[in-house]
Amino acid sequence: MKKTHKPASTATSSRRKFLGTAATGGAAAALSFPMISTAQSVTQMRFQSTWPSKDIFHEYALDFAKKVNDMTGGELKIEVLPAGAVVPAFGLLDAISKGTLDGGHGVMGYNYGKQSAIALWTSGPVFGMDANMVLAWHKYGGGKELLEKLYTSIGANVTSFLSGPMPTQPLGWFKKPITKSDDLKGLKFRTNGLAIDLFTAMGAAVNALPGGEIVPAMDRGLLDGAEFNNASSDRLLGFPDVSKVCMLQSFHQSSEQFEISFNKTKYDTLPAKMKAIISNAVEAASADMSWKAIDRYSKDYRDMQTKDGVKFYKTPDTILQTQLKIWDDVVKKKGADNALFQEVEKSQRAFAERAMKWDMDTNNNRRMAYNHYFLKKAAPKKG
Repeated sequence: MKKTHKPASTATSSRRKFLGTAATGGAAAALSFPMISTAQSVTQMRFQSTWPSKDIFHEYALDFAKKVNDMTGGELKIEVLPAGAVVPAFGLLDAISKGTLDGGHGVMGYNYGKQSAIALWTSGPVFGMDANMVLAWHKYGGGKELLEKLYTSIGANVTSFLSGPMPTQPLGWFKKPITKSDDLKGLKFRTNGLAIDLFTAMGAAVNALPGGEIVPAMDRGLLDGAEFNNASSDRLLGFPDVSKVCMLQSFHQSSEQFEISFNKTKYDTLPAKMKAIISNAVEAASADMSWKAIDRYSKDYRDMQTKDGVKFYKTPDTILQTQLKIWDDVVKKKGADNALFQEVEKSQRAFAERAMKWDMDTNNNRRMAYNHYFLKKAAPKKG
């Protein structure tokens, strides 16, 4: 059979037609797949703390922000400004609620004027619990739900997290040692939260100033005494420059913690992954803060004695007992016409009764071990 051959021009035309069709089909196929963007979507949040930039408290706020920024891989970036950068320290809650700020780092005692029950987290003896126990009550004993209820009652548009258990705060800095309750009468004194009511009942003339304003007020003689928080903050803020006497131990704020707040409207728009990261970053920052505090506070406590000439005195037990008695009167009056106040206090009391008994029955007396290892023992007398 005789084979027939297509003319070269016809074969070339066919190949070109096939390649053209393939190319067109390939382009169409490529266009049918979505383009994958490598650009990362970043959520920016502007925070403000209630602390001066030099205070270790502002450092804690920066530590929290860094944990979130690192854990999200940069998808969420929190910038933290110091007190006064956008609003005054006591204006933080309103600024977050309105969306002027996306969030902040402070303490609930600064919001005491809006609903006195809020200060029950931060003021007073809290039935003997330390700050870590209060955080345990907050997470597992109903405190979180009660705080949400309180903020709803005052129309606060915030989502709140508690973090960072603080050690017992000093009675304060004075011109001379406080040896009895009467020594507080007539003194111009700085504190905040429900401690205002406590010290007022003890006879002091109280002024609730934010942290950065305390030392200047003492320097100008506008205050005779003041308390802030801890050895590192007090040293950084300059307390040893205006006083050489600090009284340790008090029930006015023996279990305070920090509050990290978000504007609720903005927080609610975050994906579940971001919310989970924030929640875990809060707890990571809480643990880190408590460890850093032990290291830094103990160093500054030592250095204020060895380098700054500060004398520390234990507050007499008679004053501490007086605080407990007066506190009972304060909360009775505050709760008389405030159902939420009564609800919070009742919840704290029930948790404290159980947790405190377990704690005291279980844990060792650390003073005994310290005395054994570190107190100089008298050399035996030679016979």
